[in-house]
Amino acid sequence: MAEAADIQGTHPSPARRWLRRTASVLAGAPLLAGLLHGATAPSAAAAETATGSRTVDVSLDTLSPSAPVEGDTLTVSGTVTNQSKQTVTDATVNVRVGPRMTSRSEIEAVSRRTGFLPGSDPAPLGGGYKVQIPRLAAGISTDFKLSVPVAKLGLDDGGVYQLGVSLSGQTSLQSGEQVLGIERTFLPYQPEAAEKKTQLTYLWPLISSAHVSAETGTDDQQTPVFENDDLAAELAPGGRLDHMVTLGKELPVTWVIDPDLLATVDAMTKSYQVKNGTETVPGTNQAVAERWLDSLEKAVVGRKVVALPFADPDIASLAHRGKDVPGSLSHLRPATELAGSTVETILHVKPSTDFAWPVDGAVDPSIMDVATSAGARKVIARSDSFQDDLPYTPTAARPIGGGTTAVVSDAYLSTAFEGDMLTAGSSTLAVQKFLAQSLAVTLEQPDRQRSIVVAPQRMPTTAQAQTMATALRGLSAQRWTQSLDLIAASAVKPDPDAATTVPSASRYPQALRKQELPVQAFRDMQDTRGQLDDFKVILTQPDRVVTPFGNAISREMSTSWRGQAPAASLYRITVQQYLKSLTKGVQLVDKSDLTLSGRSATIPVTVQNKLLQGVDHLVLRLTSGNKTRLKLNGGDAVAELPVKINGGHSQSVKFTASANANGPVPMTAQLFTQDGTPYGQPMTFTVKVSEITATVMLVIAGGVLLLVLAGARMYTQRKRAAARNAEAEAAEDDDPEQPSDPTPDTGPESGDPSGAGEKVDR
Repeated sequence: MAEAADIQGTHPSPARRWLRRTASVLAGAPLLAGLLHGATAPSAAAAETATGSRTVDVSLDTLSPSAPVEGDTLTVSGTVTNQSKQTVTDATVNVRVGPRMTSRSEIEAVSRRTGFLPGSDPAPLGGGYKVQIPRLAAGISTDFKLSVPVAKLGLDDGGVYQLGVSLSGQTSLQSGEQVLGIERTFLPYQPEAAEKKTQLTYLWPLISSAHVSAETGTDDQQTPVFENDDLAAELAPGGRLDHMVTLGKELPVTWVIDPDLLATVDAMTKSYQVKNGTETVPGTNQAVAERWLDSLEKAVVGRKVVALPFADPDIASLAHRGKDVPGSLSHLRPATELAGSTVETILHVKPSTDFAWPVDGAVDPSIMDVATSAGARKVIARSDSFQDDLPYTPTAARPIGGGTTAVVSDAYLSTAFEGDMLTAGSSTLAVQKFLAQSLAVTLEQPDRQRSIVVAPQRMPTTAQAQTMATALRGLSAQRWTQSLDLIAASAVKPDPDAATTVPSASRYPQALRKQELPVQAFRDMQDTRGQLDDFKVILTQPDRVVTPFGNAISREMSTSWRGQAPAASLYRITVQQYLKSLTKGVQLVDKSDLTLSGRSATIPVTVQNKLLQGVDHLVLRLTSGNKTRLKLNGGDAVAELPVKINGGHSQSVKFTASANANGPVPMTAQLFTQDGTPYGQPMTFTVKVSEITATVMLVIAGGVLLLVLAGARMYTQRKRAAARNAEAEAAEDDDPEQPSDPTPDTGPESGDPSGAGEKVDR
């Protein structure tokens, strides 16, 4: 194993000579010799119990400089806390240096040890380099600070040394001076620059969880709807992502970005809505988003940027749970293509998009297959997955066949900051251990330059990010490392002895397998994709639906859902329900039963479109349940008519029907897409056929004839009455007695018949 490699070029130091002398003295004591020879966990526990070395907790809060050189003064400060119920008296805080570490695995072993172990922990430095604490009451803490010239530490040539700070004293239960507490760390010492520096690549991830829903506003801009406004806190000054950008811009790192985060923040710079119960409210953090994006855009100028596939899909979950669900892998390549365009559009830099990063760098053949199917040609793995049986740490990049390169990150360095870094003590220990491990890599083969990659956790906390930055600043002098970006690291000449065989599936960590998305999650995504495919073909503006739902499906398979199964399930359900609500916007209006009297008639069926865009490419199919009684459109039991409706309107589709016999006929109306896929639910109703017989027709004809005759008689009577009235009026107009005439006309009587209307005196 590379981690067990010896550090070459070591020479005995005063600390090591002290260890040898101690070992000689103890050679005659079988028990202590056994403790020295094999510091197993049971022996260490026994020693800790005997000496009470956990009575006092020792915390190392600062160690400066973190990697001293000749002429420096090492300053150590911290806190001691009495964890017992007895007062500690006559206490002394001492520095203990040595021995020099001989391998990377030894560094790990020492870091896991907690109590004082005689024979393994060196003697106090002595002299005046100590702090006296006369009395430390139970449960009380006190600070300490020690300064020691490096020249007094007894360090040899470059190497990694164990550095311990202990408190010795006595209690009422433990008379005589004993070590009551100790904390160990490491002191990397490389006074001059190494001839062959290790090339170190550090990934700086900008990744967050999913925040955007599938919903959009009804306006032309399709205002996005956020599930919550939590991202604003990460972007604001002092937030996690704000720290990542602020710290990263000053460090020699390779930016690894989820394009979905950029797209989300970019959406926040404009108008956006946030869910608030059953309603949405306007988002108000545009200024926060703009400031963060502007800062990031400046930070990446001239730097290498790697874009993960959009929404950072969980490749391992896809490989183990999703690839057998049809359509699950179809989103990967589009997600990779979308990644490049998103980063370039928003940050104005061209990213590399041919990297895949499985969770914790754990790989197996199926994961590799899925990663390359998405277009990746370089897969970021880790050395606890790709294990090398070598006495040194080999270069990270190695070809694994098929044009694919595995970039194997270093497990020790990549996991160095995964713990709780909130306290100064834990942060200081992590930094010193990181620096020690990096120097140990260089000293494994000081005459041979190698390239190593550090891939930390995907979403570091603020405290973790600050600790990572402190560690990288500790390497800024470049005495044993020099920075290299990930793209260059993936192209470094590989070590011919490094492992190139992809680990088998049986070696995939069970703990990671338990965190994967379940098969049901991919079935849910399949259902959503199927509904979306059926829906988009009827829309006149399909992009308004396809884009937000396609991105939502990509977010459903994000790596960020690991450890959040309930939240992941809720997000998928919400997406499905919203899509169903949209598809129900185009539906058949329920119809009551009809009565058909006669041999032919028209049957109307109404289709309603509640969407804000038009629908087309739909067919309405009406089916007669009894062709003998009722036929459609010229004699068939089934009739189809096209449907095209503008947004917010309804259309009445009319079918011609002909009846052959009396009785009820069940009818079924169903919408279909043009390829024959049913759309929505069928609607049923009944047509009651009542055929008209010959006798009924005669009765109706007789009734009509009577009505005609009655109308003619009424017309004649009215005409005669009108004539009589006209004659009477004419007679009044021709009367000979005219009162206005002074001399009446007395002409001879005529023998002719009286004129009509005239009044005749007899």
